[in-house]
Amino acid sequence: MSTSTLEFDAECIAVTGAASGIGAAVTRLLLERGARVIALDLDADGLARLGEAGRKERLSCHTVDVSDAQAVDLALAEGQERLGPIRRLACVAGVLQMGRITELSNEQWDRTFAINATGVFNVCRNVAKGMMERRQGAIVTVSSNSAATPRIAMGAYAASKAAVSQLTRCLGLELAEYGIRVNIVSPGSTDTAMQQAMWKQGSSRETVIAGSGEHYRLGIPLRKIARPEEVAEAVLFLLSDRASHITLSDLRVDGGATLDQG
Repeated sequence: MSTSTLEFDAECIAVTGAASGIGAAVTRLLLERGARVIALDLDADGLARLGEAGRKERLSCHTVDVSDAQAVDLALAEGQERLGPIRRLACVAGVLQMGRITELSNEQWDRTFAINATGVFNVCRNVAKGMMERRQGAIVTVSSNSAATPRIAMGAYAASKAAVSQLTRCLGLELAEYGIRVNIVSPGSTDTAMQQAMWKQGSSRETVIAGSGEHYRLGIPLRKIARPEEVAEAVLFLLSDRASHITLSDLRVDGGATLDQG
């Protein structure tokens, strides 16, 4: 089936982490393809930039911490009052916490799980209830290839993303009887502010592509870092009716960096 330029025409879709990186790319593509988007993020300036790009009549921006369940519920209620019931959901919000496990503080560990895992729970729980009533919907969570592949100095991040992946699978199993599809996109290294922050700590684009035997890390067979739009296209595919018989799947978008082994 070919991709319609307006394949999400007039549908209300919620996106978390919408202000930057993969989430911003998802939001822009959805707007280009006709969707009405409820955009959630902590970054008020980034959300304002989304509005400046146009299509304000189809965009409802909310500055919210996804780890705050009450704030999530309020933002989603306000967004739906303006744009209509949420038909599809992309959970992209996440934070990167580097550090060896023995060196992490309680606060670093707790915050990583609060955003990356509890945030997904808060948003999915809210949106899924409405989808169940309508017996229709699609949810995509953005996890990471590190959810299934151990990484040095990424224990908190990888563990939180593993939690996201399993939460998503369980949710998909519970919602299948309602005709609601739930899938995962697991990116590898992607050219975002999060990735660039890692490069400031001694890594680089070249070393990520080449890999490191010392750190037990394969390189990237496709010899390039992903663009946010490349990951976003995978999210949109799984959200769309083109993936109408796909649920409980984990789509690895990492240029072959983990040999697709989960």
